[in-house]
Amino acid sequence: MALIPSFFGSSRNSIFDPSWDPFKDFTFPSFSAHFPQQISSALVDTRVDWKETPEAHVFKADLPGLKKEEVKVEIEDDRVLHISGERNIEKEDKNDTWHRLERSSGKFCRRFRLPENVKMDQIKASMENGVLTVTVPKVEVKKPDVKAVEISG
Repeated sequence: MALIPSFFGSSRNSIFDPSWDPFKDFTFPSFSAHFPQQISSALVDTRVDWKETPEAHVFKADLPGLKKEEVKVEIEDDRVLHISGERNIEKEDKNDTWHRLERSSGKFCRRFRLPENVKMDQIKASMENGVLTVTVPKVEVKKPDVKAVEISG
């Protein structure tokens, strides 16, 4: 006997049944309805951290499985950092049976407007273990010269 009555007309209605899906008869709006699958999944999966240190702005992007030749780092419109690339889908063999396809593929791009206090000519990028690191040095802030003035009288 099931603990939850069947509202969806299914005989598999127990919360303890691993194949029971309480949402199977509902339709949800999909992000991928507006974009092709290969584009939407790659865009959603490209994660970038941006931190500011006293010396630089540092961007770190997780790009597992990509080589540095498959990634482009560009500066556009004077101060926009543009990170882009493409994850290619694996070649399919006619004899293979796919049970699950979760890794994303397709083009990705991320853009960041850089602040005015950066040295545009000294930007460096490196890639190690699937992590792209872009370092944008900051302009050194000059401390004002302070001169003591002697008080007379």
